[in-house]
Amino acid sequence: MLRVLLDTHVFLWWITDDPRLSERARGVIRSGRNELFLSAASGWEIAIKAGLGRIRVAEPMGSFLVDQMVRNGIEALPVSMRHALHVHTLPPFHRDPFDRMLVAQAQLEDLEILTADPAIRQYAVRAIW
Repeated sequence: MLRVLLDTHVFLWWITDDPRLSERARGVIRSGRNELFLSAASGWEIAIKAGLGRIRVAEPMGSFLVDQMVRNGIEALPVSMRHALHVHTLPPFHRDPFDRMLVAQAQLEDLEILTADPAIRQYAVRAIW
């Protein structure tokens, strides 16, 4: 059993059946044996991008995301002050604040991170793709 934090794009690719999602990633998500998490930071990122028109999600967005999480057995991972402050210790491999938060959460919560982002793999995290 793995404890896995889904990167925002992985969550979106999963719920839209995007072909960019790797077969290994699909297997990790659909196995039913793994604990899956979506960060509140990812919810925030999705909300911002939807507000800017960069992605489309069903309305109302809050109930849509929660419904998708329930359907797919994904737990919410809140952002704590501990997570926020840990970002300060990370080297500047990645400039995206959402991805830096996911790295901090993965490190502090001892989670694997499911991501296609090569910049995240530069950090001391267990990345799956």
